Amino acid sequence: MVSSEPQRSRVNPTSAGDSTKTPDSDQPYERLSTQDSSFLLFERRETHMHVGAVSTFEAGSLATPEGRLDIERICAHIESRLHLFPRYRQRLGFTPIQRQPIWIDDDRFNLRYHVRHTSLPQPGTAEQLKDLVGRIMSQQLDRKKPLWEMWFVEGLVDQRVALISKMHHCLVDGASGVSLMTALLSTSLDRSVEPAPHWIPRPAPTPLELVRDEAVRRSRAPFSALSALHNALKTPRRLAASVSEDASAVWQTLNEGLRIVPSTPLNRPIGPHRRIDWYTLDLGEVKDLKKRLNGTVNDVVLTIVAGAVRRFLEHRHTRLDDLDYRVVIPVNMRSKSGDAGLANKVSAWFLSLPIDEPDPLNRFSTIQKATQQFKESKVARGTDLLTRLTDWTGSTSLTLAGVRLVSRLHPYNLIVTNVAGPQFPIYLLGARMLEMYPHMPLFVNQGLGVAIFSYLDKVCWGLIADWDLVPDLHKFIEALDASFVELRDAAETR
Repeated sequence: MVSSEPQRSRVNPTSAGDSTKTPDSDQPYERLSTQDSSFLLFERRETHMHVGAVSTFEAGSLATPEGRLDIERICAHIESRLHLFPRYRQRLGFTPIQRQPIWIDDDRFNLRYHVRHTSLPQPGTAEQLKDLVGRIMSQQLDRKKPLWEMWFVEGLVDQRVALISKMHHCLVDGASGVSLMTALLSTSLDRSVEPAPHWIPRPAPTPLELVRDEAVRRSRAPFSALSALHNALKTPRRLAASVSEDASAVWQTLNEGLRIVPSTPLNRPIGPHRRIDWYTLDLGEVKDLKKRLNGTVNDVVLTIVAGAVRRFLEHRHTRLDDLDYRVVIPVNMRSKSGDAGLANKVSAWFLSLPIDEPDPLNRFSTIQKATQQFKESKVARGTDLLTRLTDWTGSTSLTLAGVRLVSRLHPYNLIVTNVAGPQFPIYLLGARMLEMYPHMPLFVNQGLGVAIFSYLDKVCWGLIADWDLVPDLHKFIEALDASFVELRDAAETR
């Protein structure tokens, strides 16, 4: 049973990803990490920094006796789970001098602002749903409120219900989004709704309190550094090896991240409007293919993407010879011990796709070797070290400088994120989830984004594109399918 005793909002720093607080802290706010803050700085009118997903459910247990979506019951269920994720009742604030972003409780929180209900004209088609998702993803979240929305859509064909989730990237990343999804949903057919604990927001800190806390934090930083150095000097050989490895990791990261890539028709200035599409593959076929080729699912996915980009750019009459087409692959940096908070903890690989290679098996072999080299390299560690260093200094100037540098250099052409979801059925109030298509934000000069999520027997591809730059997004879907068939046939022939 959930206690009905009033609860003041409190975030465990371990789950919230704030390294500056301890579990016993009584501060009524939490500072954003460097990585979380960077997504606020990346956001402009054209670059919305929210992630999203489209899930479909069997409507049965979500409907009223009259056959309409029971949105009141759904809201009650969501409210009963919010105490597990206090961040969803918090909004942004800023410190007085350095304007560092912080999380504070929203004393005007209204669940019905964030949980929305709409319907498609029956029978609602997939194309109508994609148009709706595109319009929703084209609108920035209101920074004066908690940075998330959930849209429940009825009226779909086959008596299905869609859930369009949308949350700011400073709030959640792909890996933690999976944890959130599995926590809000259920592995059982239980339809009961627990009573929601009464919530009392903590009072917002005053400017004077924020200045005082920042002064205290900065005064303690040198002593923490000296303590860490003292402990490290107890094992000088280990310290020397660690410093050498860290320096190598940072150098590899800078060498990869500061390369400038050639422009393509997909890498032009973008606007604020988005197109949405999706594609589904059979997970069993993908796993069979990776076994035949002695690789990984990620190798197969990247090879399919490489073949699709090749076809799509050829369709745009782009010269492919010696084109260094680079993709960013987010890497989850959470520890295996369960460091699964809401805050972002990701690094990245920069990988050149062999899109000029006509043979699919050669493309696969090239990608397989490259991913293996990255696993043995320290690039992901270097990015993590740089982020942690900026977190330790607490400098907003360093974060802003990094964001500006990446925005001007454009060191990649495409972001491809691949997250493994639950391989068991999950339910919302007894209604089974059928599929889930993730969607990522578009950064500066990035006209297309590819996000992949595996669930049960499906590999769900979510595509997002700039409305004007990629009016033929459906052609990329066709290119993905053709690339998969080409790779599968080549593997079978071999």
